[in-house]
Amino acid sequence: MTVFLILIISLALVFDYINGFHDAANSIATVVSTKVLTPLQAVLWAALFNFAAFFIFKDHGVANTIAKTVKEGTNMQGVPYITLGVVFSGLIAAILWNLLTWWFGIPSSSSHTLLGGFAGAAIAHAGFNAINPEPVIKTVSFILLAPLVGMIMAFIISLWFINSFKKGILPKLFSLAIIVGVIFFLDHTLEFNPEKLKTHFDSYLLKVILDGHNFKWILLGFILTVMSLFTLFLSSLNYSQSQKWFKRLQLVSSAAFSIGHGGNDAQKVMGIITAALIANGNITEFGQMPVWVPLACYTAIAAGTMSGGWKIIKTMGTRITKVSPFEGVAAETAGAITLFVTENLKIPVSTTHTITGSIIGVGATKRLSAVRWGVTINLLWAWILTIPVSAVMAAIVYYIYSLF
Repeated sequence: MTVFLILIISLALVFDYINGFHDAANSIATVVSTKVLTPLQAVLWAALFNFAAFFIFKDHGVANTIAKTVKEGTNMQGVPYITLGVVFSGLIAAILWNLLTWWFGIPSSSSHTLLGGFAGAAIAHAGFNAINPEPVIKTVSFILLAPLVGMIMAFIISLWFINSFKKGILPKLFSLAIIVGVIFFLDHTLEFNPEKLKTHFDSYLLKVILDGHNFKWILLGFILTVMSLFTLFLSSLNYSQSQKWFKRLQLVSSAAFSIGHGGNDAQKVMGIITAALIANGNITEFGQMPVWVPLACYTAIAAGTMSGGWKIIKTMGTRITKVSPFEGVAAETAGAITLFVTENLKIPVSTTHTITGSIIGVGATKRLSAVRWGVTINLLWAWILTIPVSAVMAAIVYYIYSLF
């Protein structure tokens, strides 16, 4: 490896570390604001499950999408679209914007910062033709779709919990339908081989379960099943008893969201490092990514999460809407489902946007006025501006870099 490549990899891991403490609030804001865990306990809990994502998300589809933001090969003049200078400039801009928004307590998207920086530097280097429109359009569209999906999911889950307090039959039927749906979905997704189940039950079953692609769906199915079973006896509990149970469930939902956060956000840096390795000639295609790349990225984001991000926690956990343990479970479960599904679709989404939309959805079940829309609109402006501002900053950094 060249010294410049080592510098770029180091910067990428620094960005991943910053991403961890910048986005720590996404994973722990609700669990801290509801006092289920102390801030220190919460960051350790989130960091543990950020790293656990290394063993769960194995296809690296999100990383591939980020790596393909800029075209491979050369333009008509023979200029390569991706160079180490492009990756370097994009990372510097992304780090600067992340630190700036962290300092002012703005929960902007590290994902979109990285994408904007990478794209902006490539445009400054080789023009707009350097950009692959498909992954960019897909990512940009989810600036609005990710929080919208999270909001709708959280709204539905909140209503499900609220109605389960009552003694009606419909919520119980809905819970049973979810359990049956999970069983059918897993049966279809895992694709068990009946013959192997008969002859090598233990070893074959363990292999199927521990497969990364299967395990993430098993984990999600387990969470939904636990929630469904809980709602079946929710109507028999008084308010105090139900809050105790929701606090226990919030440990599960926050862990699931942290796994989704790690699996989604660490992959973005993996894509950037892999692009740099291809540009330097160490590997020729994305599929040759060395195993140390994901291991280093998951370690860096987990370490960053342990450093916390208390200014952003205040915005996410208290300023948008007041959150109770019941609402925390609903928001985190909705966010986790959204992240698991979008990761499977290979779409790099913002965990910041996702959990914000989920918290808004929870607040809207009380009344629309419970959501502080002024704060939300300010956040929306930060989301919209992140990609273009990061791109402009990266272009400026690249022009400075090109002078040397």
